[in-house]
Amino acid sequence: MRLSAVSYLNTKPFIYGIYKSELADFIELNLDIPSVCAQKLLNGTADIALAPVAIIPELPQAYIVSDYCIGSNGRVDTVCLYSMVPLDKIDKVLLDFHSKTSVALTKILFQNYWKLQPDLVPAEQGFETQIEGTTAALVIGDRTIGMNQKYPYVYDLGEAWKAWTGLPFVFAAWISVKPVHPDFIEKFNAALKTGLDHIPELIKILPSFPNFDVEAYYNNHISYDLNQEKWKAMNLFLSYLAGENGFQVKRMIENKLSVSP
Repeated sequence: MRLSAVSYLNTKPFIYGIYKSELADFIELNLDIPSVCAQKLLNGTADIALAPVAIIPELPQAYIVSDYCIGSNGRVDTVCLYSMVPLDKIDKVLLDFHSKTSVALTKILFQNYWKLQPDLVPAEQGFETQIEGTTAALVIGDRTIGMNQKYPYVYDLGEAWKAWTGLPFVFAAWISVKPVHPDFIEKFNAALKTGLDHIPELIKILPSFPNFDVEAYYNNHISYDLNQEKWKAMNLFLSYLAGENGFQVKRMIENKLSVSP
């Protein structure tokens, strides 16, 4: 089974669990940035990917094959808008090219929650150094570590979504474009749970991150269970993503998502 998983710190418990499980010998696991995980699903070079949920409407079929995800229930700490000026003074936002979901969420929040209209510009490699004046940037993943202390204004997207909707958020889920055998799903979920159960052990072997509390990140900011509230939040996000045809597309998405073949 060909797997593509996000290479960030937030995915390390999943990777740890997979390599400690009986599935380790039967999986080809590649670590990629989220946008590449999504692309591998689209082009068929991955059977299962921990992919940004914003890719779901672009897939011919989408099966959620795990009870676990990369989510948050409020502040997430590694998906943030960084700025030298307050939100209402921002003229341009550079959008991280690593993840389709975070970019879409930024656009939705500006339009529907913050009700502001800065220029939203796709960014290129090295854009993090261009945060100055009235130019802000959306930055995600491990590159955000240390940035909270660097900029006077930090807007956490998980926190903003929670304040607006009252719901948690799902950034990425384990997705397949074809049914997966229930026996594999059972073993896969068990492997992921093993990793989550051994987070204290994992932290001991991770490198240290100055000015970043890894234990608090895992236990307080990343929320891994794909529960009913997160399903509700995911469908709400996808309905906003669909725009005017949100209700019809939301119904279609609900019908084609499945936790079993």
